[in-house]
Amino acid sequence: MNKGIRFTDEFKQDAVAQVVERGYAVSEVAERLGISTKSLYTWKSQFAKSPRARSEVADQAAEIRRLKRELARVTEERTILKKGVAIVRHWLKNNGRVPLLRASSTP
Repeated sequence: MNKGIRFTDEFKQDAVAQVVERGYAVSEVAERLGISTKSLYTWKSQFAKSPRARSEVADQAAEIRRLKRELARVTEERTILKKGVAIVRHWLKNNGRVPLLRASSTP
């Protein structure tokens, strides 16, 4: 006897997160994902009782925040390096000479 489709824990956690963390209605999420509202309510209560699942979600959220900070830092570094390359190109274009401003020789 087939009990239906088996969903991964990750899929279930994502579905529950859409309801709990993002504030979507259970019926809306269930319809969008093609699951029954009963299943979604069951998963919601299952993950609410499991401190391990909450811990995993918190760990994942912390990892996402860390990765976003690292991405911002690397993006900033890349921007700085691009500006440096432009300066070096300009310098090489002028045969390595640095233009000097001369003081006006007016008496």
